[in-house]
Order: sequence, then structure tokens, then C-alpha cells
Amino acid sequence: MAEPLTNPHDRFFKEIFSRQENARDFLQHYLPSDITPLIDFSSLEISKDTFIDPDLQEHFSDLLYKVTLQGGQETFIYILFEHKSYPDRLIALQLLRYMVKIWDQTLKQGQKLLPVLPTVVYHGQTRWTIAPNFTTLLEAPEELRRYIPEYQYWLCDLTQYSDEEIQGQVILRVVLLLLKYIVRDDLRQHLGQILGLLRELSEQRTGLEYLETILRYLSQGTDKITPEELRQAVSEIVVEGDQLMPTIAEQWIEQGRQEGLEQGLEQGLEQGLEQGLEQGLERGRQTALEILNRILVRRFGTIPDRFEQELQALDLDVISQLSDVAFDVKTLAEFEAALQDAATRKLDEKTTRTTDNNE
Repeated sequence: MAEPLTNPHDRFFKEIFSRQENARDFLQHYLPSDITPLIDFSSLEISKDTFIDPDLQEHFSDLLYKVTLQGGQETFIYILFEHKSYPDRLIALQLLRYMVKIWDQTLKQGQKLLPVLPTVVYHGQTRWTIAPNFTTLLEAPEELRRYIPEYQYWLCDLTQYSDEEIQGQVILRVVLLLLKYIVRDDLRQHLGQILGLLRELSEQRTGLEYLETILRYLSQGTDKITPEELRQAVSEIVVEGDQLMPTIAEQWIEQGRQEGLEQGLEQGLEQGLEQGLEQGLERGRQTALEILNRILVRRFGTIPDRFEQELQALDLDVISQLSDVAFDVKTLAEFEAALQDAATRKLDEKTTRTTDNNE
């Protein structure tokens, strides 16, 4: 079973480049110029397999594409996405391992070995200065070099592209610019211009779908921008931002609920089901509380201290309901009334349970 995508860079990379149109656009623009004429890009197929070692999933993501060459021969294009802030000196060794895994899988499926074009996409804080040849990792006399495997990977170092040099369709340009700036201190200065490119999309619905993915990435994948700065950047370029934000918030709440349940079930196997579920649900509840606080700050600018104790006493379902209320009410006083009502119902339920237990 595939591991869940917990790293925001990993999740963003997979969501974007697992779409055939984005993968095709990227490969056409960023593969070596002597390679692109060989490829029939309409034949592109995306594999769901991953070859990353579990202990390295925090630093790398990967995607495997299969394409047909103009002469009819098939080949693989393997993309390794490095989301560390600095380049890994041993990347050529990692790639060699993954290429061998690809060939092993091919043989197990009863298919012939195909060439693999290894490609590294890098978006760190410093430029890539490591030679792309595997043999540069080894010190050996010339007489031994012919016995050492040799290959070269293709590098797409986003730190070395100016904004004007980043090409492709609107979505690809937005994505690559985000990857370029996501770890940089000047992200905020460029964010409005990057998101503004979405206005060029002819289909507004598609733009909103991608905006949701982008906002999730920006909220989870960087500490270079505050939630308020992100909201401001969105409101500057998308009129529908107010309608979109509630949808995203609701999904985050549900995600917190699901993650809490899943973590609880996993822990339950080791620690006892009841204890694990309680801990998992508490994580989901805390996530929902954080989102509700964000909504209140966004709508009313501040949260009275007196709210904290009352909110902490509520369960996940009630907090989720109050998040819906926070979007609908016109004043903070209306929300406070709903909060007090929920707190009163919670107290009544507790009193009823205590009475029933005593009887």
C-alpha cells in the first residue's frame, strides 16, 4: 500500500505532475533540447508506482512516465523531485538505486528492459553545484574506471531560471514560480504576480480548482508568508476568493477529522483501541480549533480571550458546526451567542449523562 503524502512539497508535486497535461507541458519545455524531438508526447503514460526509500520520503518525491519515441521504441522518464533546501551530493547514487528498481519491476512484469532518462527537479535555496555524473562520486585510477557504471542525469534547477525564462502554459508557470520562491524570504513580494497569472485561464472553474491546491500548498509548505498576507494576496487577484475560502476551510476540518481517526486507529492497534481513538480524535479536534480560530480572525480581526475556555470544552462535531456558523453570522456577537448555546447544550448533555450513570 502506498504511504500517505504527509510532506506538503510531496503532495503538491504529485497533485500537479500526476495530471497528464501538466506533465506533458513540463517535459516539452524542460527536457534537453536534443531529446524532445525524439518523443511522441501524445503517448505519455503516468505510472502510479513510487521508488523512493521510506526513510527518504521527507526529502524526495518521484514520478515515472512512459513515452513512445518517434521511431516506435518505448522509454521511461523518471523524475526525482528534491525538496530539501540544499542539493544532495549523493543524488546520483540515489537515482541509480531507483533506476535499478524500475528495471527490476519491468522484468518481474515479464517486459523487456527500457532506457530510463533520469531527471532531477530542484527548488532549494542555493544553486546546484554538484556534477551530474555518477562517476564523480568515486575516486579511482583510470584503469578501473571502465568497470564503474557511468550515467548522467538531467537537472532542472529552478534557482537558475529567471522569472521570464520559466515557460509553459499558465498552470505550469504558476507552479514552477511557486516552487522557485516557496523557500525564499522574498516569496511575499512575488506572490501577487504569480497568482495573478491565473487570470489568464480561459476556464474560470479550472483556475479555482488549481487555486485551492495552491493555497493548501502555501498554507502548509512555507513559513515565509503569514495567513493574513496569503489572504490579502488572494483577495487582490480573485473576486471569488471569499466563496473559495470557506470550501477550503471545510476540507481542512474534515481532513483534521480523518487524520485524527486514522492516527487513532493506528495507535489503537498498539496501545489499545479506546486510548488510540481518543488521542486521534483529540488531534483532529485541535486541528478543527485552529481552523475555526483562523476563520474568526479573518472575519472579525480578533478573538476574545473568553472564547478559548468555552471552545476547548467542545467536541469535534460541535467545533465543525461552529465553523459553519462563523461563515454565516454578520457580527461577533451573533457568533458568541451560538458559542454560548453550544456550551450550554454541552453542559446539559454532561449533566444528563451524570444523572443516568448515578441511577
